[in-house]
Amino acid sequence: MSDLGAGFGYLVKGQRWAVQNGRWLGFGLLPGLITLVIYAGALIGLGYGADDFVAWATPFADAWSSPWQGLLRTGLTALVFVLGLFLAVITFTAVTLLLGQPFYDSLSEEVDRGEGGEVPESGLPLWRELLISARDSVRILLRVALYGIALFACGFIPVVGQTVVPAIGFCVSGYFLAQELTGVALQRRGFALKERLGLLRPRRLLVLGFGVPLALSFLVPFVAVFLMPGAVAGATLLVRDLVDPATEPAPAH
Repeated sequence: MSDLGAGFGYLVKGQRWAVQNGRWLGFGLLPGLITLVIYAGALIGLGYGADDFVAWATPFADAWSSPWQGLLRTGLTALVFVLGLFLAVITFTAVTLLLGQPFYDSLSEEVDRGEGGEVPESGLPLWRELLISARDSVRILLRVALYGIALFACGFIPVVGQTVVPAIGFCVSGYFLAQELTGVALQRRGFALKERLGLLRPRRLLVLGFGVPLALSFLVPFVAVFLMPGAVAGATLLVRDLVDPATEPAPAH
């Protein structure tokens, strides 16, 4: 349980770093704002269309009497929207990191510089870093999609689908969110995606302690935009303590 608290501590430290370095916080708002506008439109559309989708997907309930039809479709409509939020939280980070790649790399380097010691650099041209980041994000999102499909299927289970499934969804969301954010500092250190996942897997509670509160806070409008720079800073601090410099692989060229 101490790992859960430690993970949350890295999130707090990262936000404190961003507040104390207002210039970096200011530059970090633009990619998040652009992504937020895109996602807000998508979620509004989902909110208007979720009930029609559920009615189309459950024709077997057309002949059900009240209140069973309403209970089923209302619960499933809420689940569809929760799963939409779940996917939005994960993909929001991936898209924002991709749009803000040069900034977030520089921010992560500044955190390393301020903490002292060697400041790792990938040594790769920007186009190559963007390509690697996009490729790794797609791989992570495919894993998220598999979990999302499984959770959606479990949503048809009465009671459990409307209570336990959303809670599991937020845990999954927070875990993959932390994977995306730590990828900034780990990619600079030359870690391939498989190595990054292997590094985080034994410390699941630490990762959840960092990612789940962040995922929940991202549900509040506009909060995600303001927390992104601090989230990257906190993920860099987490990586610094998690990785033994002596074991860091050489940057790939």
